[in-house]
Order: sequence, then structure tokens, then C-alpha cells
Amino acid sequence: MKEENDLIDELIKDWKEERPELNTSAMHVVGRILLLSKTLERRASIAVAGFNIHYTDLDVLATIRRSGKPYELTPSQLMKSVLISSGAMTALLNRLTKLGLVYRSSNPNDGRMKLVGLTEKGAKIIDEAIKLRMIDASESIDTLSETEKKELSALLKKLLTALDS
Repeated sequence: MKEENDLIDELIKDWKEERPELNTSAMHVVGRILLLSKTLERRASIAVAGFNIHYTDLDVLATIRRSGKPYELTPSQLMKSVLISSGAMTALLNRLTKLGLVYRSSNPNDGRMKLVGLTEKGAKIIDEAIKLRMIDASESIDTLSETEKKELSALLKKLLTALDS
């Protein structure tokens, strides 16, 4: 059975025609990872749309929730986990505050530092939304066997570790 071409195959084919001297071999992996990232983020946003939150909102709420009691972090701590700029983080926290999902307060140990914490409403929403997010994440890789999932996880971790060092 012949394998069908995907978008990445088409892009590589086009570059081979236009610029045959380019080494496009890495795009078989890199292009698919980039495309996969967009697809998975879109799926995650759809999974939590019923809670009136976006994927980045979910990411911030989940980061605070999994930090443990008292469910408070500094904006700097959030920035380490959520891959957005400081300006985008400020806008996101303003939106989550207006929605009543987080509160901001001064750090009792250092008045110069602010804390972001989950409200009762925010905790309830993240506890429900994260269930749907985990179900969607599982469903998105159902096509892989358990062995393939472990192998892919190890390979992606190896690549991320190498690129982050």
C-alpha cells in the first residue's frame, strides 16, 4: 500500500524543485513537529473551550494548581512554565483576573513581589478542564502502540534536552 503525501512531503518536494541544492532532510522531522505542535494546541483549545478559557489560560491555571497549596506563584515562576512573553503574561493574567479565576496579591515575605493565586472559581474550572485536557491528550496519541509512545517520548526528550543545553 502506497503511503500518501502530507503537507510536509509537499513542502519538501516544492523546495527540491525550486532549490535542489538545499538539504531538506531535517524538515521531515522538524516540519512535522512544528505542524504537530499547532495541531495539538488547537485540539487542547477546543477541549477546554466550554470553560470559556484558551489553551494558554489552561496552561497558567494548571501551573498554579499543580504547584500545591496555597496555589500561588509569582509571575516569574509562571513564565518558566508557560512559553509566552512577559507582556503576553500580563495581558493573560489581567484577563484571568477579570474572569475571577485568579487573584493577585503582595507576597507577605517580600512586598515588592506579587503573587498570582487561584480563586475558588479558578480551582473548580481547572480541576474540570484538566480532566478533559488529559482525555484529549490520550486520544490524540491513540494511534500509537504503548511501545511507540515510550520510544517517541524518549526521542523527543533526547531532542529537547540537546536543544536546551
